[in-house]
Amino acid sequence: MAGIYLHIPFCKKACHYCDFHFSTSLQYKDDLLQAMLKELELQKAYLQGETIETIYFGGGTPSLLSAAEINRLLDAVTRLHTVAANAEITLEANPDDLDRQKVNDLRQTAINRFSIGIQSFFDDDLLWMNRAHQASEAEASVMRAQDAGFENITVDLIYGYPLLTDTKWKHNIEKVFGLDVPHVSAYSMTVEPQTALASFISKKKQPPMNEQQSAAQFTYLIEAMEKQGFEQYEISNFCKPGHYSRHNSNYWKGIKYLGVGPSAHSFNGETRQWNVANNAKYIQSLELGTIPAETEVLTEKDRLNEYIMTSLRTMWGLSLDSLNLIAPGATDELLPRAAEFFEREWLTRKEHTLYLTPQGKLYADHIASELFF
Repeated sequence: MAGIYLHIPFCKKACHYCDFHFSTSLQYKDDLLQAMLKELELQKAYLQGETIETIYFGGGTPSLLSAAEINRLLDAVTRLHTVAANAEITLEANPDDLDRQKVNDLRQTAINRFSIGIQSFFDDDLLWMNRAHQASEAEASVMRAQDAGFENITVDLIYGYPLLTDTKWKHNIEKVFGLDVPHVSAYSMTVEPQTALASFISKKKQPPMNEQQSAAQFTYLIEAMEKQGFEQYEISNFCKPGHYSRHNSNYWKGIKYLGVGPSAHSFNGETRQWNVANNAKYIQSLELGTIPAETEVLTEKDRLNEYIMTSLRTMWGLSLDSLNLIAPGATDELLPRAAEFFEREWLTRKEHTLYLTPQGKLYADHIASELFF
C-alpha cells in the first residue's frame, strides 16, 4: 500500500505564522495543474505498482480548486495507479471556501474526508493570524459538510499564542466537541523563520510565544480529549476510535508515498525526493518533461533516526524489534541513552516497545534527539 500527496500552492491570504510554500496569485493555476498532471505521468513508476490507499490534497488551500479541477487530478491518479476501493481521499479546506454550492459540488468528486482549518472560533484571533475566514464561517462550514453527508471530518486548532487565554482555549475545545467531529488536530503556535510573525516579534511589535502557556494548554487539551473518548494517537492528533488519519498515520509508520506539486516530498523506502519550491520553475521544468526534484539516499543512520522521531510521537510507540530490523544491535546502543528518560518518567517500556508518558509528550522532540544515532 502507498499514498499520494498533491500540493496545491495557492492561498487567498498569507497567514502570519505559515512557512509552507504557496502563492497568493492564482494567475498560473491552470499551468500548474497541467504540470502536476505531467508529473503524475512521469512519476507513475515511483511507487512500483503498489496499491494507493490514501490520496491527500494539501497546501496551500486545495479548496480553492473547483470540483472539475479536483476530478482531473483524481482521474489521472486512478488511470495511472490501482486505487483501493476504500481509499481515504482528503481535501484540506478553509471554512470560507465551503459554502453550500461548493460543498454540494464536492459531493460529485471522490473526496470522502475534509480537513478544515478552523484554528480558532474568535474573530480577534483569526485577524491576528491573518486568516481569510471569520469565526461564524468556521462553525457553519462544518455543519454544511455534515448536512451534505460528509461524516469523516477533522478540524485544526492552534494554541499557545498571546491572544489565546485559557478561557478562550477551553471555549474552542468545547465548540469542537459540540460540532461532533471525529478527529481533531491541534498545534502549538511556532515561530518559523522568515514568516511575518517572526518579523513582528523581532521588531517587538508582538510578544514572543510563552512556553509555559503552551504546555499548560496542551495538557488541558489532552485531559479534555480523553474525557470525551478521543485517543491521542499522535502528539498533535486526536480521534474517536477508528477515525485515524490513514494518510498521516502512514507517514509515521514509514509507508511509501509520492508527492506531486512544487515543494512536495516523496519517499519510496530507500530515498527521499523533494520538488523545487518555486511555481514558475516547477512549471517550466515539467513543460520540458523534467521532474524538478532533488534526491537523497537514506543511510542506515537516517532510517534509524527517522523511525525514532516518528514512532515515538504515536500511540503505537517505538518498537525495539523494528529498530533492530533496520540495524541489528541498535537496541543495545539506544537503551543506555534512554535510561535518564525512564528515571524522569518521560518514557515507559512495555515488553519490546517504548512509549512517551503524558509528561514526556511535552519534551518529545528533545527526547527523540537525545536518542538519535
